[in-house]
Amino acid sequence: MTPIQPGEEGTMSANDRAAQENRTRLDAAGVFGINLMASPGAGKTSLVLRTIEALSTRVRIGVVEGDTTATTLDAERVSEVGVPVVPVNTGGSSQVDAALLSQALTSLPLEDLDLLIVENVGNLVWPARVRLGTHADVLIASVPEGDDKPYKYPHVYRSIDALVLNKTDLLPWVSFNLQYFRSGVAMLNPNVSFFSLSCYTGADLHRWIDWLALHLKSAARAAAVAGRPRIA
Repeated sequence: MTPIQPGEEGTMSANDRAAQENRTRLDAAGVFGINLMASPGAGKTSLVLRTIEALSTRVRIGVVEGDTTATTLDAERVSEVGVPVVPVNTGGSSQVDAALLSQALTSLPLEDLDLLIVENVGNLVWPARVRLGTHADVLIASVPEGDDKPYKYPHVYRSIDALVLNKTDLLPWVSFNLQYFRSGVAMLNPNVSFFSLSCYTGADLHRWIDWLALHLKSAARAAAVAGRPRIA
């Protein structure tokens, strides 16, 4: 796989225009898009694979895999489970931007998809500041990272639509105050959809899948009203 490379120039206003164009393209195709953010090692690819495993028999899924280097390891793992995937190389930048996603969309069969998952670069600062044009921003936190992340990275926690706390199977072995963590989240984003689960064991994964399925049904209804019937 050859990763898409970033352009030489770009401004936030140009990014916003590209993000709006991306949203228009996704809406026209009836595709629900999510921007998946996390720090390195939190379990982004694991959640992508678990989501594909749970939904692929009834939902058509495509993936964009962002990385700061030329590696395509995560994209290859996703490709092995039989879904279309496009690797994008940010060239060292700390996030996938809307222009990169726009290029990736041209390599995906949007008319044959219901769900697009963008696995953003592992970073808790910049991805939250750059709009992509997806419908939902999702953050993965993980138990080994510690319970203070909402307090240290408030911007990303304020900006998300859903929060996944991964690796809950480690709670008995790691010093992690769940109430302290949730209090920080509630202070910053009281209406966020929150899911605690383990990609390793599969525990409570169904709550995340149910949330996605609900949004996919809403997107399918909207597409049908607009004359673009989907199978989701």
